[in-house]
Amino acid sequence: MKTLIVIPTYNEKDNIKSLLPAIKKYLPHADTLVVDDASPDKTGAAVRAVMRVNKRVKLMERKSKLGLGTAYVAGFKYALAHNYDMIFEMDADFSHDPKYLPDFIESMKTNDLAIGSRYINGISVVNWPIGRLILSKFANFYARSITGVPLTDLTSGFKCYNSRVLKAIDLDNIHSDGYAFQIEMHYKAWKKGFRIKELPIIFIDRHAGSSKMTRRVMLEAAWIVWKLKLGLIK
Repeated sequence: MKTLIVIPTYNEKDNIKSLLPAIKKYLPHADTLVVDDASPDKTGAAVRAVMRVNKRVKLMERKSKLGLGTAYVAGFKYALAHNYDMIFEMDADFSHDPKYLPDFIESMKTNDLAIGSRYINGISVVNWPIGRLILSKFANFYARSITGVPLTDLTSGFKCYNSRVLKAIDLDNIHSDGYAFQIEMHYKAWKKGFRIKELPIIFIDRHAGSSKMTRRVMLEAAWIVWKLKLGLIK
């Protein structure tokens, strides 16, 4: 199966230089597309340096910071245009450990969407302050209760799609960002009847850099579930 891993970046130079070789180690036949939003720390230049020795790494450079959701949509459209069968999304900061990539591929033999869950086997989160953990657990309970989607980790950003899922979802009608983007994509895949499997992962807080969590991201996630529930988003 032709596989692409989509990784959005903004100021992830230190992480991406280590992550790309790790991906090659665990999934050597996959391609990786880094979608960089004009990082001031020159993440794009770091990726180009890796590209000179690893032909499976590709770079999409955008002119400004346009947001996580639009970065993934751009990467997904690239994947479909280039006929990839399996499309991953993951963060650049090592909170999503590349060692799990083969587990996703195995799961995709019988599923359409495999999601790395922090909560399917209790709580598998390392280095988060208790307040952040409580917020995440509550956000997932809140989203699950309102939307009805039977997942333990609706806000997970570590997953693998069969291209059929992305073709069935109207990517031009995805406008949410951050956690809201993850909830919207999971909801739409579930509503269309695709086979979804949660896989247990251990989530380790980022190696370097700063979190992209903001008040706006939290409010958008809180509102998106009602938009989905009430049919305000098609």
